[in-house]
Parts: sequence; structure tokens; C-alpha cells
Amino acid sequence: MADIGTERYTFNFTIRDSPTYFINVQSWGREEYIRSLSESFRVGDCVTIENPLIQSKEAEREEKFNPVTPSGYKLLLSENHSVVKTSSCYDTDTRLLSLLHLPVKDPQDYYSLGDIVANGQSLNGRVLNVLAAVMAVGEPKYFMTSDKRKGQRCEVKLYDETERSFPIVCWDNESIQLAQSWIPQETVIFASDVRINFDKFRNCMTATVISKTIITTNPVEAVVNVYTVEQLKEKALQSDGKLEPLLGIIYGYISTLDIDENVSRVLRNRCSVCRFIVSEVSNTCTFCTDVSPEAKSTFVSFDILVDVTDHTGTLQSCYLSDCVAEETLGCTVQEFLMLEEEQKTALKWQLLLERSKIYFKDKMKVFDSSSDTNVYSPRK
Repeated sequence: MADIGTERYTFNFTIRDSPTYFINVQSWGREEYIRSLSESFRVGDCVTIENPLIQSKEAEREEKFNPVTPSGYKLLLSENHSVVKTSSCYDTDTRLLSLLHLPVKDPQDYYSLGDIVANGQSLNGRVLNVLAAVMAVGEPKYFMTSDKRKGQRCEVKLYDETERSFPIVCWDNESIQLAQSWIPQETVIFASDVRINFDKFRNCMTATVISKTIITTNPVEAVVNVYTVEQLKEKALQSDGKLEPLLGIIYGYISTLDIDENVSRVLRNRCSVCRFIVSEVSNTCTFCTDVSPEAKSTFVSFDILVDVTDHTGTLQSCYLSDCVAEETLGCTVQEFLMLEEEQKTALKWQLLLERSKIYFKDKMKVFDSSSDTNVYSPRK
């Protein structure tokens, strides 16, 4: 029991262990406990919670500021009795990891960006769902409020087939960190319960991540179209050279996967700010022109060219990149670099020619000898 007059802090998060069920968790305690707890895991981490108190929730009051959940209960964490433990994603049941790409709302229940713009100020203040691709991720901006509290802000530009650029703003540390992991023109997000506002200063509609918002990165349930390789090539030719995002599924297999050759053909440097691949000559990012050179750095990630084949043909030079490549290979870049050549070859043959359900995002360029298709979730 807290001493009378001592300050108590709170931290809320949401956990999920099945496609159907997820629940809100609330913790109270001293500043040191809450700060330590909130910094011990991130969105997407797998956790085990010991000794929580189960309590009925007051839906109307609590869901005004927290995600709407199907459960009639919430979990309360006690500083003295409850424990939250994290585990490596490689030690976790893959069924839990697959939930990261499953929206918490009906994946067909969303507004297109064009609909939001067309409805204009009639949607001002509304809370709704958005499905869109990431065009650009801005650098976090830090500021001080009038009452001397520190704040931060990050703006992300989204796009879909109806609108070329639409801003969504993140204000909290967790969503800002999540946004920094998104890859422009590759990542797709399903954002449930974002607030829509009319920005009078810029004279445009914007979206804001709020405490009710749950963001699903590369949502698999939002991908409903199944293509053959032949159909995908035909669709690309019909696009008349326009760069339109296309999501879909191919039932096929990876027919080329040269991970046991020169490492330079498997790994590339990316900008730590925007996550674009940087120039191999200068090792600097030409996209983040408004960021000082001192604030920019690079990191090594996978960028593997693969061929995808089904009974109708082959898509050559598709990209298997970054975190998706790590999930597919089952190892990090650092772990990959420690493998012997024979181990890399063995890993290649574990994946090669295995029939898979392959989720992809394509920029809809006309296919010639290569493509701009990004494989983002091959599953057996």
C-alpha cells in the first residue's frame, strides 16, 4: 500500500495470445517501478505476466482512452506481487509471432485516404481505421511545453491507390519508435482507432495516433487477393508504368536464393533515420537531406534478391529484406555472419523449392528482367 501523499504513476499496454482475444493491462506504482517496467519491453515483444489481478472493466469509461477489447476484464499489475518477463522472438511460439500481423479489427473495415480527404471536415474529430502504405518516415522532433514538460513528435507520410501523400502524427515514445522501424515504400500498416482532424494551418486532413490506437505492421489479413505469377505480370503491364502499391499472395516457392555466395550480395547498409538503402560509394543517405550528418548513422541489414516461381512462371529479382528476411532465415545479420559456408548452403536448401504462401508488396512497375516486388512473409 502506497504511503499517503506519495505520487503514483501509471502505465497501460495491451497483450494478445490468440486471433480472437486481447486484453488491456494497467500498472500503478512508484516512478522508478513504472519507468523500469515501461522500458523493459517494446511493442511486438513477447512477455509472460506472473500474478496479475483480474478485474472487471468499466467499458464505457475505460475504452474512451484505451483500446477496445473483446474481454470484459482487465489485468492489474502490482509493484510488489506481479512480474513481467520478456523472451526472445526466437524462443517464442511462432503462433504468437504471427499475431503481430493480424489486425485487431475487421481488416476490411477502414477508410481509404481518398475517402478521408473527400469527406473533409465532416470527419473532424472522428476515430476510425486506416489501411495504407508508408511513403516516408520523418525524424522525431523534440520540444518543451509551456509548463516545462518534454515532448516529442514524429510525422509519417502514408499513401494508397486513392491518395499520394497523407500525414499521420505520432506523439508518444512507443509509436514513434515503432514508426522508425518502418521501411518507406515497403511497409504497410493497418491503424485501428486513429483520430482524424482538419489541420487549419496546413489546410488538410491529418490522422493522429492516440491512446486507443493499435497499429498492425504488414497486416496479412488485409491481403485478400491471390495471384499467379502470370496474373501479376499482366497487372503490372496494365498499370501503364504508374507506381501503384499492390498487395497480394502467391502460392509458389523461392527458386533462387544465393545466400551462400558473396556477402556483399546479401547485406546492404541502411540509414538509421529513414531505413532507405544508402549509397555504397559514399555510405551516406541522400534521402534525409534535412537531417544533420552528425545525427545520421547506418546499420547492416539483409537485402536478398530471390526468384519466386509458381506453375505459370517466375518473378525474377524480388527483394527479401530487413526484418522479414531475418524471420524467414531464422537468424539475425550478426548470427548469419558467424555461419560457415556449409551452414549457409544448408540454410539455403532448407528454404529453396519449398512450396510456400508468399505475401508480397509490389510497386507495380512493368516487369522486364527484374521487378520491384518485395516478398514480406513467405510461409510454408
